Amino acid sequence: MMKEFFDPVGVAVVGASREPGKLGHEILRNIIDAGYKGGLYPINPKSPDVLGLKCYTSVKEIPSQVDLAVIVVPSRFVPSVIADCGVKGVKAAIIISGGFRETGEAGAQIEKQLMDNAKTAGVRIIGPNCQGVNSTTSGLCATWPLVKVKGPISVASQSGTVVAAIGCWAENDGIGVSKLVALGNKCDVDEIELLEYFGRDDETKVIGLYIEGTRDGRKFIETAKRITKQKPVVVLKGGRTEKGIVAAQSHTKSMAGLDRVFDAAFKRAGIIRASSIDEMYDACKALSALPLPAGANVLIITSSGGSGILATDACEELGLNVVDLPVNIGEDLKQKLPPECIIRNPLDLTGSATSQLYDSVLSTILPSDTVNSAIVIIGDPMPGITEVVEKHLGGGKPIIPVMLGGGKAEDEEFAKMASRKIAAYRSPSRGAQALASLFKYANVSRA
Repeated sequence: MMKEFFDPVGVAVVGASREPGKLGHEILRNIIDAGYKGGLYPINPKSPDVLGLKCYTSVKEIPSQVDLAVIVVPSRFVPSVIADCGVKGVKAAIIISGGFRETGEAGAQIEKQLMDNAKTAGVRIIGPNCQGVNSTTSGLCATWPLVKVKGPISVASQSGTVVAAIGCWAENDGIGVSKLVALGNKCDVDEIELLEYFGRDDETKVIGLYIEGTRDGRKFIETAKRITKQKPVVVLKGGRTEKGIVAAQSHTKSMAGLDRVFDAAFKRAGIIRASSIDEMYDACKALSALPLPAGANVLIITSSGGSGILATDACEELGLNVVDLPVNIGEDLKQKLPPECIIRNPLDLTGSATSQLYDSVLSTILPSDTVNSAIVIIGDPMPGITEVVEKHLGGGKPIIPVMLGGGKAEDEEFAKMASRKIAAYRSPSRGAQALASLFKYANVSRA
């Protein structure tokens, strides 16, 4: 039943507007600009056309098949629109409009009415009070902003801003997304059903969730435990503190629950828990682009001593082992590196660092069973470093490039890595956290 949300035969935009800046205009434009190839039908009884498409006064008047309605009209009109969808045979609706139970008792009554109509009509609902859905695989960007780069990450979120941010970051980093869903009030479709769907979806390799609470904790954990054996699930949960719980209840009327209960349950289910949006995205990016490490031993190579120390602290705090280098490897490196280089772990190439020296170190150490992964910190402009990282990623061990302090040259190299779908990071701590997520999931997948 989820297929109609992500690969519909036809889409009606109810509340399409001719006025730029209004949601009904921007969503219709984004669907067009994303390249959706199915039938697209704006509903606006006051306009003959919007963005060159013929308007209809109701979904019932559309002459062709429509699987999905995207609804952007005031809340009081939504129940009747859902009833019309039932008459037309529309199977799915995304309700962007707010003004439902999040606003109080009057809104809750409207939401109940729309759900009664949906059940009678056989229409499934995402929302209301949500930012919509994006399926890059079918060119359906029924949300904002416009994100078009296809990739392996799918995200469902009770916050539209969270899901939009991750989509934009993934596009900018060249990683891309498969499906993005803003759940809003979750009056029907929820994170459990989407977790099931993403678990079956061949185009989804990594699943990200932002939740503030769940209606059926046992079912959520049972579902996640099964899915994490197949693909990684990264969860950011809002409402960890007493005041955060109150904020979650006022946001989408979610029952956030005791955080320690969620934390223990997440661990049992093999869920990788994130504590911030950055951490959630960084984990999804690493898990979508990098191989899993065989163990916890990590090599840190840097051209900045301070950054190497920060990476070491972060790794050790996260359960990664900044392993001592074997004596024979140290002796080998002394023959290959300038005398000012500090040959230990972290290995500091100092101001002598070049991409060729990084290549020499990685070629010497990575083949050893002593090391399972590497964090490569580039603290200065370093022409050719992308090619070095790309070369050694082919060896099957995860390499985390960290780019910082290089100005315009750093930005250019970061963009080059993005164009080659290399997962790069902007700080030692974020790189270490991303590597830790790989290590955690490696343990889950082998359990």
